[in-house]
Amino acid sequence: MKPQVEIYDTTLRDGSQGEGVNFSVADKLRIAEKLDQFGVHYIEGGWPGSNPKDIEFFAQARKRRFRNAKLAAFGSTRKKGTPVEHDDQVRLLLEAGTPVVTIYGKTSMLHVREVLRCSPEENLAMIADTVKFLKDHGKFVIYDCEHAFDGYKLDPEYALASWHAAEKAGADLVVLCDTNGGCLPSEVTAITKVAVGQLHCQVGIHSHDDSGVGVANALAALEAGATHVQGTVNGYGERTGNCNLISVIPCVAFKLKKTCVPAKSLRKLRELSLFVDEVANLRHNPRLPWVGSAAFAHKGGTHVNAVQKLAASYEHINPELVGNTRNILISDLAGRSNIVMKAQDLGFRLRNDTPELKQILNAIKEREHNGYEYEAAEASMSLLIRGILEHNPELLFTVDTYHVSMRRDKKESICEATVKVRVGDQVAHTVAEGDGPVNALDGALRRALVSFFPRLKTVELTDYKVRILGGSTGTAAKIRVLITSTDGKREWGTVGVSENIIEASLEALVDSLEFALLKK
Repeated sequence: MKPQVEIYDTTLRDGSQGEGVNFSVADKLRIAEKLDQFGVHYIEGGWPGSNPKDIEFFAQARKRRFRNAKLAAFGSTRKKGTPVEHDDQVRLLLEAGTPVVTIYGKTSMLHVREVLRCSPEENLAMIADTVKFLKDHGKFVIYDCEHAFDGYKLDPEYALASWHAAEKAGADLVVLCDTNGGCLPSEVTAITKVAVGQLHCQVGIHSHDDSGVGVANALAALEAGATHVQGTVNGYGERTGNCNLISVIPCVAFKLKKTCVPAKSLRKLRELSLFVDEVANLRHNPRLPWVGSAAFAHKGGTHVNAVQKLAASYEHINPELVGNTRNILISDLAGRSNIVMKAQDLGFRLRNDTPELKQILNAIKEREHNGYEYEAAEASMSLLIRGILEHNPELLFTVDTYHVSMRRDKKESICEATVKVRVGDQVAHTVAEGDGPVNALDGALRRALVSFFPRLKTVELTDYKVRILGGSTGTAAKIRVLITSTDGKREWGTVGVSENIIEASLEALVDSLEFALLKK
């Protein structure tokens, strides 16, 4: 069944233009696959005419099968004075090999005269020529009307003419863009109604958050008759960001009561939000609506009392519907309850009257105070709980000594690690080289242990993230290392903290291998 609202994700293009956001080709492929699994309808992969990375992404993406989403390449109308068939940028859009091509063009007379510096007629020809050319080559064409609202306010007649030019040339979808993010919802509502009434093709909305109303503007457009919304995961984007799809999607589903992504995907909304932040190596915003850790957090007084009696008294929706959880921040007892629930999720038989519960709670609080974070490191938390419940059981192995060094060999830097491990009364002493100190250390540690524990052959390190924790000690500041590992069947995360990056990495590596050996 066709959804009432289509979701168009531009995280990989518009989102990558945000400050601090930098995706590798591998990152973009991982995110694209996640978005496809989630059920968005379009994934804008990049601008093949802007950089080699995006060209490589599309080359790799052609080898993948997307089950739910259509991949889109992004570009602009032809250059002024250049026949569309001779425009290199347009040629690259075709070579990207995507079923969908999204192009933008000028709506505002201000931009036509002052930025393009061409005649109004030439701009309309640029729009029509490019759309028709792409349609003639079998593409589904989305036309993004840059500065649509500002252009309409400046010169309504010309704005309409530019939209009609795209439609008459065969555009499948015309998207109104609040490119500067300066419009209010009331303006978006009024102008979207004009577009919906004038155009016979599908109308969409592309909003930015410069005025803090990016999501509100998207919803206003949908209520005014638009059926397509563009945005990014977590609101990544130029300046203050794009419309945040992580907020739009549940608003469409639960507030507007319209279909968009598959219903089962809504419960994975927080997972998607966290995943993209992790790939981007950005700290997840705890105050994100719907999915942040604080979104359903309650602290003290009448709020907590009411929520404990009736959750709906202070929650606009059941947090489980978007993959989130309620968090009561009130007392030691509330903390106990949280630890009990988490421990049960991890497979431990823990109750509120378990004698070791207070010790576990205090240990977690102390470690979090020292920089540890367990949101993405549940394997380390599991080991911590096990250690207290089983009263410091003997470790399966210990690292007696280690050494990491780097040397130059001709033109190449080589990292080498030596590790001495103890398993019972047996000792193994190994050395390994790697692309970096952590890779070398991981190789040496694994080589030393695999003779004792053959199942570690299947364990691989899949992700490694470093974050310098706040403080005023400069290079002596604490460092948190998060490691993700897999055995081919499941993934788990571990954490290490130290003023020394190698020590923090070793702690996370040891936890990872210990967890792999203990898990059933």
